[in-house]
Amino acid sequence: MSLTHRAASCIKPLALAASALIASTALTTAVQAKTLVCVWDVAGKTGDVYAQATDYAISMQKQKVDIELKGYIDERVAVEDFRAGQCDGVISTAFRTRQFNSLAGSIDSIGSTTIVRNGKVDIDASYEVVRKVIQVFADPKANKLMSEGNYEIAGIFPLGAAYPMVRDRKMNSVESLSGKKIAAFDYDKAQGLMIQRIGAQPVSVDVTNIGPKFNNGNVDMVTLPAVAFKPFELHKGLGKTGGIGRLPIMIPTVQMVINKTKFPEGFGQASREYWLTKFDHALKLIKAAEAGIPDQYWQDLPIEAVPKYVVMFRESRIEIAKQGLYNKQGLNIIKRVRCSINRADAECAGNANVEVE
Repeated sequence: MSLTHRAASCIKPLALAASALIASTALTTAVQAKTLVCVWDVAGKTGDVYAQATDYAISMQKQKVDIELKGYIDERVAVEDFRAGQCDGVISTAFRTRQFNSLAGSIDSIGSTTIVRNGKVDIDASYEVVRKVIQVFADPKANKLMSEGNYEIAGIFPLGAAYPMVRDRKMNSVESLSGKKIAAFDYDKAQGLMIQRIGAQPVSVDVTNIGPKFNNGNVDMVTLPAVAFKPFELHKGLGKTGGIGRLPIMIPTVQMVINKTKFPEGFGQASREYWLTKFDHALKLIKAAEAGIPDQYWQDLPIEAVPKYVVMFRESRIEIAKQGLYNKQGLNIIKRVRCSINRADAECAGNANVEVE
């Protein structure tokens, strides 16, 4: 064999080995480039939140971020995994994400986004408050407000109005709730404070047991959005005597939080803008869930009772904010939005910019 042939025969396997090494390195890099986002959904991977997260992951490839999703039914575990660094981002209710950004979490405060006109809830106007607040938070001018340390709010969308669901529909006024057992999420102290203000008894619950406690009669009332009706089998607790009052205690949101050190510069802003464009889609899912609840359960509260609830909500918000559980700046932003939509409300006659000093 000539010297040239011998050299070529040696080079060929070396070239193959080098190619294999490069391919292996590229594969390893691709795997390492995966960004893990923990996603809570009450229905797991079959739910609407997870489905929206799937669409999000595909869209974020345009931002050169390859997202892998991990589903959770227990949001406590999802958030703890994020805190422990096992996830680069998390999607969960604002009740849980408030610890990472209290200003963004203020949108889930008691009655802050609910609009009442002529003794009835204007649900469309209420959702418009939510939309406009999310727009404010998604504006590039609010970029600094959306970050606390390494944590950044990367998106917000509505989960749906949380309605009072009672085992006895006679519980339709503030006075009638006195002495009753009302479910309060153990990680949201604000709920417990409001319940105590009306003379009722808060009963600690979480997403894993709130349904069974209501259905088994351990609590007289729960406050949940329509999307929880089927997964939690709440018809069992409502039975023949229960009802769902058409007065949202609040409009909970789902929020995405990221460790911004794990994402490219500017990713959080692009992500917030993406989720804002999905508001109408989320609203469509909410309305479908509400339409899926049998008409027999819905009830309008007495007109004279509604203003009392509104006053209770407002007084509770202010007191809770003064105790440091609600972000004052966030509440003031929401009030400005609320008054821009419902200028005729008595609370807007004076200082429409400040709810709590």
